Amino acid sequence: MRERKRNRLLGYDYYQDNLYFVTSCVQDRICCFGEIQDGKMTLNQYGQIAQKQWEWLGNQYSYLILHAFVVMPDHIHGIIEINRDIAGSGRDLTLQYPSKIKSLSELMGAYKTTTSKQIHLNGLKSFAWQRSFHDHIIRNEQAFEKISNYIENNPLKWKDDTFY
Repeated sequence: MRERKRNRLLGYDYYQDNLYFVTSCVQDRICCFGEIQDGKMTLNQYGQIAQKQWEWLGNQYSYLILHAFVVMPDHIHGIIEINRDIAGSGRDLTLQYPSKIKSLSELMGAYKTTTSKQIHLNGLKSFAWQRSFHDHIIRNEQAFEKISNYIENNPLKWKDDTFY
């Protein structure tokens, strides 16, 4: 058997506070979230679910900050920040969450599972995400700005997508 390519950076602790750029694709790159019209993404009911569940993720886990996010016809891009010291939370999360923080993989698993369930309940029984997801650890402000711009401008560049 051939060895699978690693999806995560070997030896990196994905529970730690950091900014992460994530991409998850629909299985077989089926365009089921809506369409791009005039460089803007128009979400259908399934795309609205993908959007709503991203917001749910941020509300569900108080140590998360969600930054740039876009639902595309066949995938999503987003920036997730794990931050135990969220300002204005009124409590010291470092004392409360050390063993309860979910890893990036667990967070994406929660997102993908809840999104799939809601889409199935709304009639698209064949919906599935591709296995795993792509991630990139954002290491500085310049990278954060570049990736944020990429996410926000992704619908404008849809026609340049190699899978379009």
